[in-house]
Amino acid sequence: MLKIYNTLTNQKDTFVPIDAGKVRMYVCGMTVYDYCHLGHARVMVVFDVVVRYLRARGYQVTYVRNITDVDDKIIKRAVENGEDIHALTERFIKIMHEDASALGVLPPDIEPRATSSMDDIIDMIRVLVDNGHAYQGSNGDVYYDVSRFESYGTLSGKNLDDLQSGARVAVNESKDDPLDFALWKVAKPDEPSWSSPWGDGRPGWHIECSAMSTRCLGSHFDIHGGGMDLKFPHHENEIAQAEAATGEHFVNYWMHNGFVRVDDEKMSKSLGNFFTVREILKSYRAEDIRYFILASHYRSPLNYSQENLENAKAALTRLYSTLRGLSPDNSSDNRCDEYDQACYNAMDDDFNTPEAIAVLFEIAREINKQRAADPATANRLAACLVDLGKPLGLLQDDPEHYLRDATPAAAGEDGALSAEAIEDLIAQRLEARTGKDWTEADRIRDELDAAGIILEDDASGTRWRRS
Repeated sequence: MLKIYNTLTNQKDTFVPIDAGKVRMYVCGMTVYDYCHLGHARVMVVFDVVVRYLRARGYQVTYVRNITDVDDKIIKRAVENGEDIHALTERFIKIMHEDASALGVLPPDIEPRATSSMDDIIDMIRVLVDNGHAYQGSNGDVYYDVSRFESYGTLSGKNLDDLQSGARVAVNESKDDPLDFALWKVAKPDEPSWSSPWGDGRPGWHIECSAMSTRCLGSHFDIHGGGMDLKFPHHENEIAQAEAATGEHFVNYWMHNGFVRVDDEKMSKSLGNFFTVREILKSYRAEDIRYFILASHYRSPLNYSQENLENAKAALTRLYSTLRGLSPDNSSDNRCDEYDQACYNAMDDDFNTPEAIAVLFEIAREINKQRAADPATANRLAACLVDLGKPLGLLQDDPEHYLRDATPAAAGEDGALSAEAIEDLIAQRLEARTGKDWTEADRIRDELDAAGIILEDDASGTRWRRS
């Protein structure tokens, strides 16, 4: 039985969907003004696995991930670039989609944009104003009245009195309380704006997600996800807005993935340890990065380091090397029930991907034991290995392609050996060995080793892979 760590209850809760057999899930997507960084990659990969696994479990999933395409940061970046805001956001939406695809992330079923959801946003704000949960300040902006929502702080575990005493008073004298937050901002010169009952302007960030999620999934849905940094105030504000507007419980299960650290320090531009997906993809295969993300539990901190990425690459290489030369056989009705159950047990325990990966290595060890003694069993287990990798988005490549394909960094190096050149050197080495010219055979092997090519000799001949 699937259990999910629910941030709302601070415990693992048994997952019971609102509608039997169906799951409605919303995840906060990117604000599109810059390249995706490793934190964005983690959110995309983590919730991609959640969707994949739920579907593998037989659920019909409706997955919504939004795009914020109007925001203070977007406007600021467009001004800095001297660029049209629409051109800026379209460019980075395209880049985001390319990065997600490279990482094996399936597209969401629905991908609403803030700028295409203005009617829904304005309608929700109107309801909040009409029922007394929001008001128009002296500067024309519309604010949510936090004091009117009694359960404010439940998700984040924050006490309203403590928040109020810790807030800076009179930061903005146009609102009634320092904790109140903007729902609608009056237009400033040369900024994008939309017509509303409170004058031309644009929405605050928090209201966008409340309006988009309820429009796409209804007033009450199953799962809401995002990074830990969004728990407060963004997700806390989403709950306050949605529940005050609809009168219904907003979300049953809240999921938050942990922070990303770099060499055990917080990732930030100010520390100079800020990495984009595209930068990392210059040195590592996309599947290596995906494995690296999933090798840590989604709620744990993810520590980025070259050593950890190299370990991920080596581990994935071992799994693909196990599959090499086998013909996965799906014909058996009782293919590998023991391993299936172990993997599902791991994923049922709050999507425990490290434990699921450990099961994959158990299968690989058994395959290697049976490879020569019982090829039929090895092929049967190989099918199991590939199938159980599918919900994780791993091991779906052809083993020969993965093992022989150069990493992006190696492929760009001057003098990097092509597959054809490697095959030619292996043929020369075979000729030298046939003629008992061991000195020449060893020289060729050393040359290939220096180029990062590993040879594997067995009774069937010589196979190679890149290190």
